[in-house]
Amino acid sequence: MTSAICLAEAGWPVRVWAAAMPQETTSVVAGAVWAPPRPAEPAAATLDWTAHSLRVFRELADDPGTGVLLAPALAVGEFIGAEAASPAAKLIPDLRPADPADVPDRFGAGFRATMPMIDMPRYLDYLARRLAVAGCEIEVRRVRSLAEAADAAPIVVNCAGLGAGALTGDDSVRPLFGQHVVLANPGVRQLFIELSHGREWTCFFPHPQRVVCGGVSIPGRWDTTPDPQVTDRILQRCRRIEPRLGEAEVIETITGLRPDRPAVRVEAEPLGRARCIHNYGHGSNGVTLSWGCARDVVRLVEAGAR
Repeated sequence: MTSAICLAEAGWPVRVWAAAMPQETTSVVAGAVWAPPRPAEPAAATLDWTAHSLRVFRELADDPGTGVLLAPALAVGEFIGAEAASPAAKLIPDLRPADPADVPDRFGAGFRATMPMIDMPRYLDYLARRLAVAGCEIEVRRVRSLAEAADAAPIVVNCAGLGAGALTGDDSVRPLFGQHVVLANPGVRQLFIELSHGREWTCFFPHPQRVVCGGVSIPGRWDTTPDPQVTDRILQRCRRIEPRLGEAEVIETITGLRPDRPAVRVEAEPLGRARCIHNYGHGSNGVTLSWGCARDVVRLVEAGAR
């Protein structure tokens, strides 16, 4: 939707075909927070996309209708040493070491920051409204091939997420199963992130009415059935860090499949008589990279038109 918005607001006629409406997609399951990704390819472009998205989210945070909030954050775990001094870390607003007394036991170092946090259900509604104002509606239409889309338009923008693997024959695209437990918010304001290379970690994202608790990432799993044991572990970890969550009502357990790939793909290629602009493979960094990648989609479309 960010790509469609950027194209429509740049004056291009845009149609959006999607297999499901925004509130029925994986995006609605996300935590979600802008945070620089771990070292990723393409490195220079990823840093640029991350920085541009930060600028946009900071602007959106001025409008409460967007669902974007600049929230106090505590990050703990492996975010230490050289990584804390990396170019990506230097993008994080107000980044500073946390008082050791504020870091929960067993986590080692900690850092405080102010980070854009996105209430995804509200944010997706905002994007849909903005898209409509730009003159574009979302059409529920499952695309079986990119050639099918090329029959309808001279430029096709492939933002199919996990579905891009089948559409392009790209077997490097794989699912990363994720599961969150959503609680009623008892008054928590600070988000918490444990930075870890493991399959499970502790995180919670307190939105005005709810707290999204995680996290887990299981590569290669297509089954989206919630795992009760994962739910229990998520609740135990988050409640250990934030005792106020102990009595909070469990609203729901939500799952989704992140569209993982070794490198994000943002590039153009011929598609018969049409051109295709690919924008997929963002893994768990879709929010963080979204506006930067959408800006480059517009650049690629405009470059092909010259």
